[in-house]
Amino acid sequence: MAKGDPKKPKGKMSAYAFFVQTCREEHKKKNPEVPVNFAEFSKKCSERWKTMSGKEKSKFDEMAKADKVRYDREMKDYGPAKGGKKKKDPNAPKRPPSGFFLFCSEFRPKIKSTNPGISIGDVAKKLGEMWNNLSDSEKQPYITKAAKLKEKYEKVRWTGVCHKIGGLGVMWLLCKAEYLAQHATASLSRSALCAGSHA
Repeated sequence: MAKGDPKKPKGKMSAYAFFVQTCREEHKKKNPEVPVNFAEFSKKCSERWKTMSGKEKSKFDEMAKADKVRYDREMKDYGPAKGGKKKKDPNAPKRPPSGFFLFCSEFRPKIKSTNPGISIGDVAKKLGEMWNNLSDSEKQPYITKAAKLKEKYEKVRWTGVCHKIGGLGVMWLLCKAEYLAQHATASLSRSALCAGSHA
């Protein structure tokens, strides 16, 4: 079964996979007490498979064909889980970076220029160490800038939602929520609130 969705059909098996499965079952019947050494067992299976005739392999080919039919049929009936991943809106505003990411974008070129040939992993490690060694007051400008970018992002995002959603009732609620978050007052009329979003 797939990790993400337990309802997703089991993957199709190859002829060789059916052969190995059969060998394992035979081994268990003959030697139920003996544990299987996987590396050794795989090697023996591989050697045996190479020496088999086409006629001997045909039984496993048939099993694989039948399993492919089963898999294709199950996949046809299978639809992704409800509430699965939503399609990304190509027009949606880009999420703002965190304070740490703003710091990284400033210092990454400096690290690369002073350490030519440094790996991406080492650059990330160095940036993490540098950030952790900063005092709170040194981190503050990046955190403040990130907060301003987030505020701007939220405003653009909510305005987009207000424009996109049809029904006036929902639109009114979203516009009102946006306005209240920014101005903390509920005294404006419905038309004044939505006018601010459509401007």
